[in-house]
Amino acid sequence: MYKNLAATLVAACFFSPAFSQTTPAKGHTAEPVKAGFVYVSPITEAGWTRQHDEGRKAVEAALGNQVKTTFVENVAEGADAERVIRDLAATGHQIIFTPSFGYMEPTLKVAQDYPQVKFESITGYKTTPNVAAANARYYEGRYLAGIAAGRMSKTGVAGFVAGFPIPEVLQGINAFALGMRSVNPKATVKVVWLNVWFDPPKERDAAMALFNQDVDVIAFHTGSTAVMAAAQERGKMAVAYHSDMRKTGPDAQIVAVTHRWGSYYTERVRAMQNGTWKSANLWGGVREGMIRVGDFGTRVPAAVQQEVLNAQKAVGAGKLQPFRAGKVPVRDNEGQERIAAGQALPDAQILQMNWLVEGVVGKLSR
Repeated sequence: MYKNLAATLVAACFFSPAFSQTTPAKGHTAEPVKAGFVYVSPITEAGWTRQHDEGRKAVEAALGNQVKTTFVENVAEGADAERVIRDLAATGHQIIFTPSFGYMEPTLKVAQDYPQVKFESITGYKTTPNVAAANARYYEGRYLAGIAAGRMSKTGVAGFVAGFPIPEVLQGINAFALGMRSVNPKATVKVVWLNVWFDPPKERDAAMALFNQDVDVIAFHTGSTAVMAAAQERGKMAVAYHSDMRKTGPDAQIVAVTHRWGSYYTERVRAMQNGTWKSANLWGGVREGMIRVGDFGTRVPAAVQQEVLNAQKAVGAGKLQPFRAGKVPVRDNEGQERIAAGQALPDAQILQMNWLVEGVVGKLSR
């Protein structure tokens, strides 16, 4: 299902670290752009939705009275999403951001009926003349966090609480495992699938179950801070995702993989304002400033912090690629060769990832 995105990546990935900006002419008196945002969960103190709302606030800070933003939170994927997106389009919003994979189809459906409105399908992959898609290379941050986890873990066993087995999540699990095994070749990662993005009690229970299986460091791809809170409660270590979560886990957090949407959102609203908005398929990572690893916990030695930061610079410079094999091939956890020795996995295959790397404990339903 990722073929359309993969086919256009070469032309689509045109991010620059600064996101080129055009300043409106002096005396510009046009009405403010109405920008709508739809969130799949409540706005909590940290997490996926928090980072997108920080992006919305960045748009307001950058454009001031040239923009008026609206957001609707805790909108379920499916029929509810279509209703909310349609309502935003019907009430004069000129550009609408829908940051959840399950919003893709509802966004496309509404877009057909409102060709004059621009839509931004975040983590989606299908585009039309008035629907753009954008995503981030989260896996780059996952690999870097894996280095930190590999250095900090005493058992060599990590846990991973995951939402759904879509390529984006599989990329993250595999990159995390490869990062760990780059510093501890015997490290393993145990995965628990939730089949939900946001369910704090379920997230917590999964983390607790993993901590009972020799796991001393945990990562997650879910929407709340519940896993970090569980690590704090149990005296374990955790990798924050989406946001810095040291407020939730002051002793547990070793590092955070944070998402930065403000520059992208601002540029797209500015393009709407200036009449230069065009549909595109964008994929940016560390180099473009969309993914950042840092916010180390106090228990992480300075040498480990520097190792991770040096690796982050190498990723940004293109010198380190998480899905590039060294002198030996990369195999999945069923023994099949997936990346030949000395070769890098092309974007098209990363985007269609449907396997778990060697060292990950678990199976995918075929």
